[in-house]
Amino acid sequence: MSDFDPLTFDPENIDPEELAELAGEEKDSDNLESARASLDDIAPEHRVPEGFRSGFVAIVGRPNVGKSTLVNALVGRKVVITSDRPETTRRDIRAIMTRPDSQLVLVDTPGIHRPRTLLGRRLDDMVDESLSEVDAVCFLLPADQKIGPGDERILRKLQDQFARTKEEPTSPRYWRKPVICVVTKIDQLSKKKLVDKLIEVDQFGHFSEIVAVSALEGDNTDEVAKVLINAVPEGPKMYPDDVLTEESAEQTIAELIREAFLEELNDELPHSLAVVVDDIVKPEPGETDENGNPAKAHVYVSLYVERDSQKPIIIGRKAKNLVYVKKRVRTAVNRAVGMRSSLDLHVKLARDWQSDPRALNRFGF
Repeated sequence: MSDFDPLTFDPENIDPEELAELAGEEKDSDNLESARASLDDIAPEHRVPEGFRSGFVAIVGRPNVGKSTLVNALVGRKVVITSDRPETTRRDIRAIMTRPDSQLVLVDTPGIHRPRTLLGRRLDDMVDESLSEVDAVCFLLPADQKIGPGDERILRKLQDQFARTKEEPTSPRYWRKPVICVVTKIDQLSKKKLVDKLIEVDQFGHFSEIVAVSALEGDNTDEVAKVLINAVPEGPKMYPDDVLTEESAEQTIAELIREAFLEELNDELPHSLAVVVDDIVKPEPGETDENGNPAKAHVYVSLYVERDSQKPIIIGRKAKNLVYVKKRVRTAVNRAVGMRSSLDLHVKLARDWQSDPRALNRFGF
């Protein structure tokens, strides 16, 4: 068995045979829990309060229903980009909500819809993969919109993965894993219409629980957080308290830049834009610029469009759009890199990249 280091010990990733051996137990799965308990004595820094809960929760819904807004509100800081335009989220971004009694990894999934491109199909596959790994699901439904084909498609996807089969007992609930529905914008309805809406939602999905909120910000999220925490099992803390996301600096910067273009440009073009951070070059310790000031980091970014005609739109007249984006994201980029940084933006062509498998692979899809 490899040498045991209590400072780097991860109780969730250790091999079960090593775990049993450390606890002095036989190598079978029946002794796994007693082995974990014994290891608490070896590594007390991994202890959490009794009843501590932790797990993964997928946030799902149609495009532009507020999934990213909810994630940011639960975490207490902006960790996911937001936009009024649909299809803003292109990856399953994992944000971490830590409370004294719990830790949730919130998986912000791309909006589920009928895919029109290879990128759309890959995003749909990404959602399926994310759902297979979570402990619970949070399904967003706006109260001021009718339940439509898009919602029905999402429900079928959830039923395929989590609904009990005819051979399984239906008690205590319809779902094998908790599927919670968060009904938003309830302030848009009268009391009578709200009651009718909640009955409709219950009959639509037979959800494990329904939470009604007026907005996805502020105090409205407290009840959502409470329900999601109760939906995951007891378990260890997976991340330090100060970690809010699994995203790398490169991924964070790329998303910040894309968000800025989403806000600045017209409806269609941002969806033809892919942002890739090629490199982050940090100065040597003590290095200075020509004026004797501490040297900056250099962040090299490629902005890919699908048509040559889209390049001048991205750049703008006299590079107006590039200047705007640099100014908008400067502070956040400095925070992501950990020092003052300069952005080097280059607009490039990747023709029809949303349907090109090689381009999608290169861009991380």
